[in-house]
Amino acid sequence: MKSLIVLAMHGAPPNDFPREKAGEFFRLHARFGLNPGSKDDPTFARYLELESEMVKWPRTPINDPFRAGAVELADELKKSSGLDVIVGFNEFCAPSLDETLDEAASLSPEKVIVVTPMLTKGGEHAARDIPEAIKRAQSRHPGIPFVYAWPFETEEVGRFLAEQINRFL
Repeated sequence: MKSLIVLAMHGAPPNDFPREKAGEFFRLHARFGLNPGSKDDPTFARYLELESEMVKWPRTPINDPFRAGAVELADELKKSSGLDVIVGFNEFCAPSLDETLDEAASLSPEKVIVVTPMLTKGGEHAARDIPEAIKRAQSRHPGIPFVYAWPFETEEVGRFLAEQINRFL
C-alpha cells in the first residue's frame, strides 16, 4: 500500500455530555491531565472512568461540530492529496491518536505521514503530545516509517491567513 495520512486533531467534548460530569471531569483533568503520577489516588480511577465515558459518547455533527469538521477536513485532504486519510484525536474524542496510528500501521503502508492543522509552533499538542504518540507508534511498528509533517513554515501560514483575510476585504 502507498503512503497514508493520519490527521491529528485536538478533539472536543460533546456538547450534550452531562454538565455535572463534564465539570467533575475537568476539575480532575486539571489535577491529573498533565501529571498522572498519582495513580494510587482514589479519584484517579474516577477521572479515568469519566474520560472513558466522554471519549465513547456517541457523536453527531450536532453534538460535536468539531469532530464533524475534522472528518470534513480529512475528506478534503484525501481529495487534494490522493492518499487515504485517517483521523485521530489527542483528547476528549475517539479514536485516540495512538489507536489511529496503530490502525494506519495495520494497513501496511510504505509510510505514515502525520499532519495536524495546529499551525503555530509551541503548542502542547503539536510540539509534545503528537511527537510522543508517533514515537510510541514507531516502537510498536518498527518496520513502518512514521513522518511528522510539522512544524509549518511561519511565512506559509502568514500567506495562507492573508489569503483568507483578503476574501473578507
